[in-house]
Amino acid sequence: MSKAFGFVAYGGPENQEFLDRPAPEPGPGTLLIAVRAAGVNPADWKKRRGMFGTGDDLPAVLGSEAAGVVRAVGPGVSGFAVGDAVFGTTPVGAFAEHTLLAAEGAAHKPGGVTFAQAAALPVAAATAYDAVRQLDLDPGRTLLILGIAGGVGSAAAQLAREQGLRVLGTAGEHSRAHVEALGATPVRYGEGVGERVAAAAPDGVDGILDLVGGEAVRAVAGVLTDRSKLVSTVDPATAEELGGGYVRRDGTGAVLTVLADLVAAGKFDPQITATYPLAHAAEAMAAVESGHARGKLILEVS
Repeated sequence: MSKAFGFVAYGGPENQEFLDRPAPEPGPGTLLIAVRAAGVNPADWKKRRGMFGTGDDLPAVLGSEAAGVVRAVGPGVSGFAVGDAVFGTTPVGAFAEHTLLAAEGAAHKPGGVTFAQAAALPVAAATAYDAVRQLDLDPGRTLLILGIAGGVGSAAAQLAREQGLRVLGTAGEHSRAHVEALGATPVRYGEGVGERVAAAAPDGVDGILDLVGGEAVRAVAGVLTDRSKLVSTVDPATAEELGGGYVRRDGTGAVLTVLADLVAAGKFDPQITATYPLAHAAEAMAAVESGHARGKLILEVS
């Protein structure tokens, strides 16, 4: 049997528990891996609460990004072999000793990248990469990131700086040091944020990456010089209302390879701020669900 951590009913954390299940069988286009590390994301608790719908078969395993070692290769898969160190997204849950990766969205882990670092890339970092690429700002331009202190924001700030952009980011005062360490200018969120952003960027900003949505993005939209340069990862309706759009995800292993190479070259830090053993998965979930987690949280699986 293979141990996993998931939920048995939609709702709060009281519905989470450990599950014993057979290791999944790899079907067409998938890889069976022995998990070494898994990333924890806000989408995990949102899924458990039914915010993405309630149509999944229960119990369901939590987590969507994992890194590990290939144990079996499904039909029609090429480019991967048993024993390969890989990482990517999973359709069947990552908080487990074994899981399946979609081969199309998986990549080989470079030797200079740890399993924990690799597991931090497929969701938050890849989303950040897609969003920054979609904004397509020239070097020297100014990017405002709403909610910069979390996993996506921390990744986006680094990727934007790597492309020569000036970065501002909204965050709480307790995250100031973290934001400054990313090479970004922190702007306190809350009432008056529009005026504070305008003071920090008197000529306006050239792009906004929205990781918060709703009134938070409306409050700063006036400082954006080109409304088409607004990309949201959380609130497509408000982004479109303001003239922008929703992030377009690539979803292939090519993006993961680029990110892993940046990590290996020391040009990108996945910003892992805490690691937990699988046995403490509930603690990791609680930290992310609190809304105050900075950077990336990782489960390590022995």
